[in-house]
Amino acid sequence: MEKCDTLIVGARVIDGTGAPAVERDVAVRDGRIVAMEAPGGLSHWSADDVFDAHGKALAPGFIDVHTHDDTHVIRSPQMMPKITQGVTTVIVGNCGISASPVTLKGDPPDPMNLLGDAAAFRYPTFAAYVDAVNDARPAVNVGALIGHTALRNNHMDRLDRAATADEIAGMRAQLEEALDNGALGLSSGLAYGSAFNAPPEEVQALAEPLAKAGALYTTHMRTEFDAILDAMDEAYRVGRHARVPVVISHLKCAGPSNWGRSVEVLKSIETVREGQPVGCDCYPYNRSSSTLDLKQVTGDIDITITWSTPHPEMAGKLIRDIAAVWNVSQQEAAKRLQPAGAVYHNMSEDDVRRILSHPATMVGSDGLPNDPLPHPRLWGAFPRVLGHYARDTALISLEEAVRKMTGLSARRFGLEQRGEVKVGYHADLVVFDPERVRDAATFARPEQAADGIDAVWVNGVLTYREAALTGERAGRFVARGAASKLDAAGAF
Repeated sequence: MEKCDTLIVGARVIDGTGAPAVERDVAVRDGRIVAMEAPGGLSHWSADDVFDAHGKALAPGFIDVHTHDDTHVIRSPQMMPKITQGVTTVIVGNCGISASPVTLKGDPPDPMNLLGDAAAFRYPTFAAYVDAVNDARPAVNVGALIGHTALRNNHMDRLDRAATADEIAGMRAQLEEALDNGALGLSSGLAYGSAFNAPPEEVQALAEPLAKAGALYTTHMRTEFDAILDAMDEAYRVGRHARVPVVISHLKCAGPSNWGRSVEVLKSIETVREGQPVGCDCYPYNRSSSTLDLKQVTGDIDITITWSTPHPEMAGKLIRDIAAVWNVSQQEAAKRLQPAGAVYHNMSEDDVRRILSHPATMVGSDGLPNDPLPHPRLWGAFPRVLGHYARDTALISLEEAVRKMTGLSARRFGLEQRGEVKVGYHADLVVFDPERVRDAATFARPEQAADGIDAVWVNGVLTYREAALTGERAGRFVARGAASKLDAAGAF
């Protein structure tokens, strides 16, 4: 009689590759998948825990490739917003902002303040951050990018200018230390004032160590509005210069004048992908969320305030209504509200659907865990894809939805032996009900756990079952594995 820790029986396995679902029994031992057979094929196995998954789907644990959970995984290691969705791995350090390596001179500059106040930035080296993650033992695994803006903060007296050669050298040294300790790559947030004045040459120079490390470059581009194609070209140039893969973060066509342009935006990616590894991620909503940006307060879209330091009572209200109460312009109201957070009603649903369904697109939540009124993507992104877009509207198949959340993501970011239900792989697994899974989080009530997520294992440890935490946490820091690359079909 073979022995294992967990035996999952009768599951409809969706393995993360995009292949059709098949019914299988799966055995887990010492944190790994050790056997997988047709129903009844593991009858000679015994287990401490037998989970009956008949009528349910078994998939790889979802990989949230775009998070701002850098400090949250340490301060709130239960990671309720993610584990309740079936997410077993988060990638932090996106949009140019990371919790490490960081040494502040005062308050964190916008948008680094999305990660917390000054007290949250305790990691002057990346190695210190890795140790803190492992000491916290969060419920999810953590992979990390290094933020361009974070590095600028460390080496520059002000952020509204280009870095000097000496400053770039200092940034590169810190990036190389992080890469040596398993960082996944470099991220930028060129749309923000703290990095907007960094010329392309600065980013290219900083990206040069990535190729040797087998790392990648991700970018919140310089703009997602009318000049989006120019911004995409800049991202491609960084990748070509550094000879590394590029991931465009939360790809969208922002602003009414840009609606409908997803056709040409995706055509750009398709054309470039013929000779260069390029991909993207997106979240399944037609509203975005970040800090309050005066440039976007133009009156042509609704903007909801999610928090405001000087006026916390205005959370949940539209800027246009606040401006009317104060009898000022929307621009003046926005100035009075800062620093603040906002949800921007700035996308077309048709564009969201087109981008989400494209084969190059991964799923990422871009959730903001420190926001007191977070965008519902923080709690709902992954079940929304499974329920609303795959099942209810049939935009994509369930197998394709899972691929975008698992196998594609693991391959792109070099997360070895994760992202597939496969013998020998880490047992990051989720059982869900395909007929019942749905996002419950709304803009009015965003902190709601999803329906239909029945069980979640992280590194073989049952962490969430029947809408409750088990009390067990087995997440860990995940170092960069093999370099991401084009596969035989030219897909990245």
